[in-house]
Amino acid sequence: MSQKNFNVLFICTGNSARSILSEALLNHLSNGRFNAYSAGSHPTGVVNPFTISALQKLDLPTEGYRSKSWDEFAKSDAPLLDFAITVCDNAAGEVCPVWPGQPISAHWGVPDPAAVEGDNDRKLKAFVDTAFIMKRRIELFLALPMATLDKIGLQQATRDIGTK
Repeated sequence: MSQKNFNVLFICTGNSARSILSEALLNHLSNGRFNAYSAGSHPTGVVNPFTISALQKLDLPTEGYRSKSWDEFAKSDAPLLDFAITVCDNAAGEVCPVWPGQPISAHWGVPDPAAVEGDNDRKLKAFVDTAFIMKRRIELFLALPMATLDKIGLQQATRDIGTK
């Protein structure tokens, strides 16, 4: 793939935590090389407040995020996706819409921080820990030699990141 801006969609069931954290991290870390988006198969319609708190704790922007359906990205006027990455096991097992452009797909499953019980400090820690896992995976993703890998090699390298 040549040097260009790549469009990446992070997918989770509710689009309220993991996928939004991933969207924020990739947009921040990529220095404009990537356009990150997020969506859910069954969006909650609300961004989890601990997601916003985790973004604040990491000094990342907190404005403009919303829980939305992945159907928005299957429309003809949607950004042409280069990558579609699921970040929860439920979304990975669902039948995805047909994405225009046949993006490279991968699964980077992470436990749901919203499922953690306890006091607010414990919950916030789960969200921040999730963000750090995704940050590490995104850093590995950004280090891939996009310009020199063919589509099959890039697909495999992107999938392998989900095991790290």
